[in-house]
Amino acid sequence: MIPIIVLAAVFILIAVRKVGNTRLQIWQIMLLGAAVVLITGQISPANALFAVNVDVMLFLFGMFVIGAALEESGYLAHISCRLFSKVKSGESVLLVLIFGAGLASALLMNDTLAIIGTPVVLMLAKERGLPARAVLIALAVAVTTGSVMSPIGNPQNLLIAVGGGVPAPFITFLKYLFVPTMINLAAAFFLVQYFFRADFRAGTGPQNAQPIKDQSMARLCRMSLALLILLIIVKIALVWWQIEFRLTYIALAAMLPLLLFSPQRLGLMKKVDWHTLVFFAAMFVLMQSVWDAGFFQSLLKASNVDLASTGFVMAISIVLSQFISNVPLVALYLPMLAQAGTSTVELMALAAGSTIAGNLTILGAASNVIIIQNAESKFGKTLSFLDFFKIGLPLTLINTVVYLFFLRLIA
Repeated sequence: MIPIIVLAAVFILIAVRKVGNTRLQIWQIMLLGAAVVLITGQISPANALFAVNVDVMLFLFGMFVIGAALEESGYLAHISCRLFSKVKSGESVLLVLIFGAGLASALLMNDTLAIIGTPVVLMLAKERGLPARAVLIALAVAVTTGSVMSPIGNPQNLLIAVGGGVPAPFITFLKYLFVPTMINLAAAFFLVQYFFRADFRAGTGPQNAQPIKDQSMARLCRMSLALLILLIIVKIALVWWQIEFRLTYIALAAMLPLLLFSPQRLGLMKKVDWHTLVFFAAMFVLMQSVWDAGFFQSLLKASNVDLASTGFVMAISIVLSQFISNVPLVALYLPMLAQAGTSTVELMALAAGSTIAGNLTILGAASNVIIIQNAESKFGKTLSFLDFFKIGLPLTLINTVVYLFFLRLIA
């Protein structure tokens, strides 16, 4: 029972994030849990090493390098300002922000957009006279919702695509989740507009141009983004010839121009989100020890609940993600679904439910925490739990109904 006790302790610590006066980071909590099961012999060092999903780790590394380069070069801020300079009204700014960030998160991963998008939207809010909390909420719900429809939109979708053996992941995710995601992005727009209607109806100021800070790195960023899009198209095309082309190859190939040709490659390596990579490695170790303990398998056999039903998968994903975060939830739930017997529809329900959990509360997704931490530490802006929840609750209810309807319609 030691792995189960450790898992419970990790989940509680992730929820409260504090021991006495000490503030703990999520990666520190997960690393501590993995260390305990290793030290107590609940998993051998060899098994712990094999438990780490190398494909997921390498993919995240590649995307983090690209994200760091986009931020350091100033390229993303530059093109964002050019885009918003053509938008006049407050409602139009909100529309472009939600759909732009949502679609971008499907390509660049929501955590990446949370990191590089926070300074962009706060600069936008300052220049356009918009409240910071409105644009922060808009960014948070946009990157969460938009990331649902792509196997590389967020870490939990990547786990499902790789660990769940989703066939032709890009095509499958788009087939099941593209239409409901676009509807839910529209719902996010109308809800944020409703709650901040007075602010967005007011006139907006001019948008100042943001120069690119590093022209050389910006050129390499353009090359990396072009490679990323090209390789996604190649992967989709290779499905028809049944040729295997891993998602990992896409991220690693796309980051190569930056590491090979940029003189700032060491600086980019320092900017990589190493803490998130540590979190994932530790999570794989802890979840493997929990699975080896057999506790949840025995519960599954004794339970009369259909753990693989679409409605239950959505409900349990949304609720539990508030306490343990969505990535550990997916890592724990995937093998249970595999043992219970599942189809692509249930895997898509797990992807949708575990992701839109981030729209309910701040603690539902790591991207929310990233946005708020960046806003507080770098810009002195914040977003309260209540501000988020009053929009997040109705939005999550709408999200759930829309995704359930489409998943049952297409099944």
